Amino acid sequence: MAGASARERSSSAGLLSIGQVLARLSPDFPGLSASKLRFLEVQGIVTPSRTESGYRTFSQADLERLRLALTLQRDHFLPHSVIREYLADLDAGRDPAAPGAASLPTSIVATPRRYRREELLSAAGAAPQLLNDAISTGMLAPAEAYGENAVTLLRAMVALDRHGIEPRHLRALKQSAEREVTLIESALSALLRRSDAASRAKASELAPELARRLDDVRAAFVKAALGRVLE
Repeated sequence: MAGASARERSSSAGLLSIGQVLARLSPDFPGLSASKLRFLEVQGIVTPSRTESGYRTFSQADLERLRLALTLQRDHFLPHSVIREYLADLDAGRDPAAPGAASLPTSIVATPRRYRREELLSAAGAAPQLLNDAISTGMLAPAEAYGENAVTLLRAMVALDRHGIEPRHLRALKQSAEREVTLIESALSALLRRSDAASRAKASELAPELARRLDDVRAAFVKAALGRVLE
């Protein structure tokens, strides 16, 4: 028993346990859990090594691969199938266009960009007061650092502000988005109630597709309404 433990410590030298991976990734991904990491393994996003006792161990490359996959999912709402294909292209030595954002790194060892307040203002071309307004109205959550999604959102607010559309005017849009998420959650409730990995995987694949379909419906409604306004 003691000999086996020694061999495991030796063979896993330099590798990370699932708890250590969580400790390193959780600051950027607060909702991350051990079950989520296991789910990403089921999805083929990462393939950790195993000790003789069956415990998962992760290399530094595994850690950065997870960081990239979680960033693509968080900032661009990409399904696991798209992320998996992108990572497969990288593994094969190809140089694929990053799905969802041309500015994302083409190497799985790159660290996703995080923006401090002043960096966020500079990247979005926003005035400090606009960011303050976005936070005070709940359009952006206050944070020490922000991801690419915050840059995209604030940049859009800058363009809208030039035409008199302020962050406070966007509350209805945010509420509508939250209602859409509730609608998607309801549609997938049968899958979400199940605890098996296959059901959770199916739900993760379907949710972004349903979101895109709702975007299509919204765009069609807006286009029709604009047509009446501009007649």
